[in-house]
Amino acid sequence: MHFCPAYPKPRKHKASALLMFFSARRSWLDALYERSYRMQMGEVHLPGLDLYMVNEPALVKRVMNEEAGQFPKSPLLGEALQPLLGESIFTTNGEQWQRQRDMMEPAFAQARLNVAFPLMRAATQDMMARLDALPDGGEHDVEVEMTHVTADIIFRTIFSVPMEGADARRIFEAFARFQAVAPRLLLPSVYGVRWLVWPWDAWRSRQAAREIRGLLEGLIRPRFDALRRGEATQHADILQSFMEAKDPASGNAFSFDELVDQVAMLFLAGHETSASALTWACHLLAHAPEVQERAHHEVEQVMGERAPELADMKAIALTRNVFRETLRLFPPVGFMARQAASACTLRKKPVREGATVVVAPWLIQRHRDLWAEPDAFNPDRFENDASRESLRQAYLPFGMGPRVCMGAAFALQEATLILACLLRRYRLQAVAGHEPQPVGRLTIRSANGVRLTLHRREGVAAW
Repeated sequence: MHFCPAYPKPRKHKASALLMFFSARRSWLDALYERSYRMQMGEVHLPGLDLYMVNEPALVKRVMNEEAGQFPKSPLLGEALQPLLGESIFTTNGEQWQRQRDMMEPAFAQARLNVAFPLMRAATQDMMARLDALPDGGEHDVEVEMTHVTADIIFRTIFSVPMEGADARRIFEAFARFQAVAPRLLLPSVYGVRWLVWPWDAWRSRQAAREIRGLLEGLIRPRFDALRRGEATQHADILQSFMEAKDPASGNAFSFDELVDQVAMLFLAGHETSASALTWACHLLAHAPEVQERAHHEVEQVMGERAPELADMKAIALTRNVFRETLRLFPPVGFMARQAASACTLRKKPVREGATVVVAPWLIQRHRDLWAEPDAFNPDRFENDASRESLRQAYLPFGMGPRVCMGAAFALQEATLILACLLRRYRLQAVAGHEPQPVGRLTIRSANGVRLTLHRREGVAAW
C-alpha cells in the first residue's frame, strides 16, 4: 500500500466567481474542485478575465510547444513578480525574451554538471555539518534547511562564494513574505479589480523584493565596476559569464539593472523550486519507511563512507526516482499561465485574443485518467513499463517547449546528491499529529511547515 500525502480536498462542485476569488487569495489549490482532476479542458469567465485550463496532453503540447508563439507567457504572473525579478527572462516575451535567452545560454556552460558538482558537494557537506550540530532525534522544520542548502549551492554557482547562515535566513524570511503576499496582488489582476489591492500588501511586496535585490546588488556591483574598469578577474562562474555576454545583434552587454534582474531570476528560481521539492521529498520519505530504507541501502552500496562522486548520481536510481516522483506529486511550479496572442479555437471552443490559457502540472500529473494511483507516492513507477505512456504525455514538472527550464538537469543532480547524503546519515521520521498543508502560491509550499525528526544512523559517518 503506497503512501498518499494529504492535499487540499477539492470541492464537490465548481465554486462561484466570488467564492473562487476569496478561496484563491490563500492558495489557488483551494479553488479546485473534483472535476478539475478529470476534465480535458475547463473554463472560467471572470469580470476581468477569460481563463481556460487545459489538461488534455495534445492541447498541452500545442500550447507549450507546437504553437508556443501563439501562446506567450501571461503578463499576470509578471505583474506580481516585477518588484523582485524586473524584466528578467522569466517574465519577458517575444524579441526581448529571445535576446535574453541568446545571451544567457552560453553562460549556463558554467553550470555544466561536472563543473557544478564540487560546489554542490561542498554546500551539501556544510549542510551535513549543520545538521550534525543539532540534537539527535530533535524536531526540525526541514523547509528551512532545504532552502538554506539550495540557496548556498546556487550562490556558489553564480558568485563563487558560499552563502552564510544569516544571509540565508534573511533571504528565506524575505521570500516567505513575498510569497505570502503575491496571491493577493495577482488575484485582483485576474479579476480586473486592481483597486482591491491593499496598499499594505503592495508595500510588503516591495519591501521584501528590495531586501533580496539589495543583497544581490551588493555582490554584483563590485565585480561589475571592476570589469568596466578593465581589471582582470579570476572568477569562472555564471556572474562572470553574464557580465561578458553580448547581444548577438547589437554587441551590447547587459546593463547593471538587467544583470541584477537576470541574477535575481536565476538565484530565486534556482533555489526556491528545488527547496520546495526537496522539502516535500523529505516528507514523503518520512511517511514511506520501506522506500526510505531501500534508498538508504542503495546509497550505502554505491557510496559506502567515502565522499560522493559525480558518477554515483547515475548509480543511485531509486534516490533519483524519489525526487522525480516528488516533482510529480508536488511540482514546485503548479501552474503555467499563457495568453492567446490572437483569437483561436481549443477543443472546438472559441478563445478570444488576450484570454489566459493555463497548463497546470499539479492537475495533469494527478489526472485520474492519465495515471495509475495518481495520488500515491510510488517512485518505482519510473522503472515500470506500464507507466511509460503516462510519463511521456503527462509529466512536465520543468515545462516543455522553447521555455522548458534550462536548469532541469542541474536541479535533478543537486536534489539526488542532497537526498543521498541525508539518507546515508539519517533516518527521517514523521512527527505525530503534524500534517503539512500544501498551498499554491508562487511555488507549492506548506502553510504550516514540514516538521520531521532526524535520527543519526549508528556507524555511519558524515564523510
